[in-house]
Amino acid sequence: MVEQGTLNPLVESSSLSAGTTNPSGKRIIVDMKDDANQPLTTVLTTLAADATEPERTAARRRRGRRGNGEGSICQRSDGRWAGYVSVSGGGRKWFYGHTRAEVVRKLAGGVKSAAEGVPFTDETNTLGRFLSDWIETSKTRIKPSTYESYLSIINVHLIPALGERRIARLTPQMVQALMAEKLEAGLSPRRVAYIRAVLRKALNDAMRWGIASRNVVALVEAPRSERHEIRPFTAEEAHRFLAQVKGDPLEALYVVAISTGLRQGELLGLQWDDVDLEEGVLHVRNALQRIDGEFQLVSPKSSHSRRTVPLPAIARTALATHAERTKQGQATSPGSTADGWNLIFRSSSGKPMNATTISHSFHRHLTAAGLRDQRFHDLRHACASFLLSQGANPRVVMELLGHSQISLTLETYSHVHAGIAKEAAARLDQVFGG
Repeated sequence: MVEQGTLNPLVESSSLSAGTTNPSGKRIIVDMKDDANQPLTTVLTTLAADATEPERTAARRRRGRRGNGEGSICQRSDGRWAGYVSVSGGGRKWFYGHTRAEVVRKLAGGVKSAAEGVPFTDETNTLGRFLSDWIETSKTRIKPSTYESYLSIINVHLIPALGERRIARLTPQMVQALMAEKLEAGLSPRRVAYIRAVLRKALNDAMRWGIASRNVVALVEAPRSERHEIRPFTAEEAHRFLAQVKGDPLEALYVVAISTGLRQGELLGLQWDDVDLEEGVLHVRNALQRIDGEFQLVSPKSSHSRRTVPLPAIARTALATHAERTKQGQATSPGSTADGWNLIFRSSSGKPMNATTISHSFHRHLTAAGLRDQRFHDLRHACASFLLSQGANPRVVMELLGHSQISLTLETYSHVHAGIAKEAAARLDQVFGG
């Protein structure tokens, strides 16, 4: 049986309501709105299979000639349903489905796209083809390190698993299966969540560009990851560590790290022009990163990361001593690097320092001082913990660390707030004579 009809957003909209039927067929109403937020009604009129020829002729006369944005629907000989929307220039955009309802839904979206002048979704476009184009067009909008990270995720994880899938046929189940597969392969929940985040960002752009009709990743929850337990130095451990690194060529690096909370890349990207020892401040303007085997000075992590940080006396003294050693050639070689950067912390040959070298040196000092294992990044956590435990305002700590939101600061150092809350309760006891 072949049923025919017309899809027209303007046909008899004032005289019909949802669910209107007649003996010869039925009308399906799909409500939409135009650019002025005024309601439009898409009407699908279907003639019954036993409609008489006069009825069919009368229906054709009522419909008249189709204009752009109107469509037709029918059932094919293979059982599938097909429908099209007329577009400017006399062309047609076809939609297919296994059921009439599926085609009706697609046609309604097609009519809306035609009315708004939005390009139709290309149902043959594969995810792999889109991701390859997307990452290249994003190159000028993201930092080089972010580009390298996204590119790795796309080439290693997304394209091999979903690259041949058509964007229009992606489902939440496919994304869920990919995440389960990665977790089963031994990837951490945090890494899998990052894979999901990259795909979600890409499909968000696909929606804005009219390439995808929805973002299926938004319907899939990210895997839960256990938060890394922060166990920074205690005050006693910090004193032991600083005593251990006394006189080391990188003593100033460790002192500035634990007293200012700068990230490792920000520390290694510091230049002497960024430091004012007389005023006792340093300016975070760059971060050192290795991209494609080459060292580069890049913008900090976010706009909040570009900041001015006051230098405690211990940091000012360490930097002054480091500057004197540099001039005397007892620490790192004087002068600029080959790239013209006047870096504060450099290798013995004057080149930018490798993060791996820093890590190895740091762990050697931990072992020598008999201290428990830590990451270099934990010096940043130690700084924040000391500030909060001394009563510093959390918002001030947020700004010193370069966090974008105070909630991040509060959540990261909740262990410190627990102790502060107990102290506050004890003070209340003193007020009320408890």
